[in-house]
Amino acid sequence: MRFAFTDDQKMLRDTVREVLQRECAPEVVRAVWEGRPDGAAAVWATLAETGVIGMTASEGAGGMAMRELDSILPFEEVGYAAFPGPIVDTVAVGIPLLDAAGTDAHKDKWLGAAATGDVKIVVAFEDQTIVPYAASADLLIAERGGVAYCLPMSEVSTVPEQSVDRARQLARISFEESEAHRMRSDVDSQALLSLAKEHATLATAAQLVGLTRRMLDMAVQYAKDREQFGKPIGAHQAIKHRLANALIQQEFARPMVYRAGWSMATTRATSEVDVSLAKIYAGDAARFVAKQALQVHGAIGYTIECDLHMWMKRAWALAAARGDSAFHRERVGRHIL
Repeated sequence: MRFAFTDDQKMLRDTVREVLQRECAPEVVRAVWEGRPDGAAAVWATLAETGVIGMTASEGAGGMAMRELDSILPFEEVGYAAFPGPIVDTVAVGIPLLDAAGTDAHKDKWLGAAATGDVKIVVAFEDQTIVPYAASADLLIAERGGVAYCLPMSEVSTVPEQSVDRARQLARISFEESEAHRMRSDVDSQALLSLAKEHATLATAAQLVGLTRRMLDMAVQYAKDREQFGKPIGAHQAIKHRLANALIQQEFARPMVYRAGWSMATTRATSEVDVSLAKIYAGDAARFVAKQALQVHGAIGYTIECDLHMWMKRAWALAAARGDSAFHRERVGRHIL
């Protein structure tokens, strides 16, 4: 096993990082919080132009047929920027599912458009009725009774739900199942849906690593800038200890996520355990670093005017998404026992 990424994988990461640094500043995230999503739509369009949105689509569908390990670093950068949009559902889950299980009619209408970024996808697995970004999506892929359905959002009923992260708008969905929406029956839908869940969990863990990096960077910068008694607060040993412990948590989580991506890309028998461990470590690190960053910022960190506030709430939301630490520890235990 190698943890070293290829030059091409690093180049893709750098491209995504450059786009997000240039176009997805905290002001863009804040605007979405306040109900002004135009900036996020522009970022999505730029990512689509660079091929990032279609990177998991097959070459025949206009994509780059990239595997799980290829997408780890881009999703980490998406987390670092707290980009507000259904990029995980579209890129990591929806496009591969459409490619593998969509009917010819589904593919003709949706797959190429999704790969070029013209269609945004959200995914709801079994018994999942609350979906992030449903209001801004064009297509829903949903699992009901072990069957996968693909239908336009215009035929889905949505009711807004309150979210701790207002840039990750939630909606309760419902729809009428029909044969026209049913995806292919000549493929192993259960296996494909199970794989899709692993993709969603892995991509969420990668985002959490990026969020952890960003919150730590914010805390370090604040510790340098904020002065008390004539010197930066970062000069105090108590602050140094908090930041050092936060860095340790981050550095433990990152290789767990990379390992999970490698396991999935090489179809290792341990991939499910590795994905669960990645989500456990990434979620725990994000919550820990959020707490330390908040302590460094003090009372200002509780206010919405502080950028850290938005990143913390994204971290809390994603730490609970796709299975929290308790869920994945139980899953690891089932595999071991």
